[in-house]
Amino acid sequence: MQQLPKGSKKLLTAWAFYDWANSVYSLVIASTIFPIFYAALTVVKNDEGEVVQDTVRLLGIDFNNDSLISYVTALAFLTVAVMSPFLSGIADYVGNKKNFLKFFCYLGALSCIGLYWFSLEDLWFGLGCYFLALVGFWASLVFYNSYLPDIAFPDQQDKVSAKGFSLGYIGSVILLVLCLLMILNYEWFGFENEGMPTRISFILTGVWWIGFSQITYYYLPKGNKKEKLTRNVLFNGFRELKTIWNSLKHNPQLKKYLTAFFVYSMAVQTVMLIATYFGIEEVNWTGQDATTGLIVSILLIQLVAVAGATITSRLSAKIGNIQTLILVNILWIGICIYAFFVKTPMQFYIAAGFVGLVMGGIQTLSRSTYSKMLPEGTLDTTSYFSFYDVSEKIGIVIGMVLYGMVTQVFGSIRFSVLFLTAFFMIGVFLLLKVPRTGKLQKKEAA
Repeated sequence: MQQLPKGSKKLLTAWAFYDWANSVYSLVIASTIFPIFYAALTVVKNDEGEVVQDTVRLLGIDFNNDSLISYVTALAFLTVAVMSPFLSGIADYVGNKKNFLKFFCYLGALSCIGLYWFSLEDLWFGLGCYFLALVGFWASLVFYNSYLPDIAFPDQQDKVSAKGFSLGYIGSVILLVLCLLMILNYEWFGFENEGMPTRISFILTGVWWIGFSQITYYYLPKGNKKEKLTRNVLFNGFRELKTIWNSLKHNPQLKKYLTAFFVYSMAVQTVMLIATYFGIEEVNWTGQDATTGLIVSILLIQLVAVAGATITSRLSAKIGNIQTLILVNILWIGICIYAFFVKTPMQFYIAAGFVGLVMGGIQTLSRSTYSKMLPEGTLDTTSYFSFYDVSEKIGIVIGMVLYGMVTQVFGSIRFSVLFLTAFFMIGVFLLLKVPRTGKLQKKEAA
C-alpha cells in the first residue's frame, strides 16, 4: 500500500494500536495473572494469612521467591540493555526496523504461550519463557518508541503518546476481564479447577499480542535508510550511542533530563513490577479471595491510568512538561510512604488507585518529553530512543537488584518500597535543574 504521510490520523492510530496489542503482556504476565500463579506455586500461608514458606530451590540453592524472580527480571533487562545498541544500529542502518519490531513481538508472544507449561519440576523452562517474554516485550519497544518522531510532528507527540498508553490500558483490561471470568468461573467452561484456565490465559496473551499487532505492521513505514549490511554495522549502535553521549555535552537540557529520568524511572518501573507481589505477601486477605482482590486492584490501576495519562497530557500543556513531571514524582513519594503502612485490602485498593493515576501520567509524559528534546532534523531516531531505553533498562536492573537484596535482608517487600522513595526525591531535585529552553519553552509559553 502507499505510505501514509507523517502526521496522518490513520498512521498515528496504527502506531498507537501496538500499545493495544502488546500491553496485555504488561498486565497479564508482568502485573497480574502470572505473579498470582507464581505465588500460588511458591508461597505457603497459614490460616491467619501469614506467610510461612516462600522459598524456591534452584541449582541446589534456596532462594526467597521474590528475590529469585527479581534477579531473573534484572537479568532480562540487562540483556535488553546490552542488545539494544546492536539491534538499533543494524535496524537504523539497513532501514528495516519494522522487521525487528516483528521479531521481538513474536519472540515475546510465543514465550507467553510457553508459560502454559510452567512448573516447579521444570523451573528452568518456566523461568526461561518468563525471561524471553520480557526480552521480547521490551526489545520491541525500542523500535516502537523510535517511530514516534517519524510519524508525528512535535505538537502531536504528547497526544498520540497518551493515546497509545490509553489504548494499551483499555485493550489489556478487556483481555484481563475475559481471563478473570474464565478463572473465577472455571466450572462454566468445563474445568475442574482454576489451574487450567490460568495457564490458558498465557496462551490468550500471546495470541492477542500477535493478532492485533498486524494492524500496526500494515501501516507503519519500513524505515528511513536502505543501505547494505556491512561488517561494521554490528557495532554501529554502540558508536551511535557514544556519539549521542558526546552530543549531550552540547545539549544540557537533554543531558539533565536523562539523568533525572534515569533515577526516577528506576523507582517507577520497580514499583510497577513488584506491585502484585506486594499485594500477595504483605496484604492480609483473610476472609476475601486474594486472586479476585488482586485482579480488581490491577484493573483499578489500569482504568485510572487512562484518566491519568489524559490529565497529565492536558496539565503539561498548561504548566509545562518538566513542572508536571515534578508534581507526579512528588505524588509517587507520598504513595511509597503510604504503602509502607498498607495492611488491609481497602488500604491496598486506595494505594492502587493512586498508583494508576501517576503511572499512566509519568510514562506517557516521560516518552513525549524526551521526543521533544531531540535535536531538530533528527532522522536516525532509533539510536536516540535506544539510548533512552538503555538508560531505562539499566535503571531497572539496579532497581530490581536492590529490591531483591533489601527484601532478602529484611524479609519484607514493604521495606523495599520505602527504600525506593529516595529515588523519587532525587528525581524531583534533578528535574528542578533541567533548563526550560527549546521546544519545552515554546510549549510552556503557549
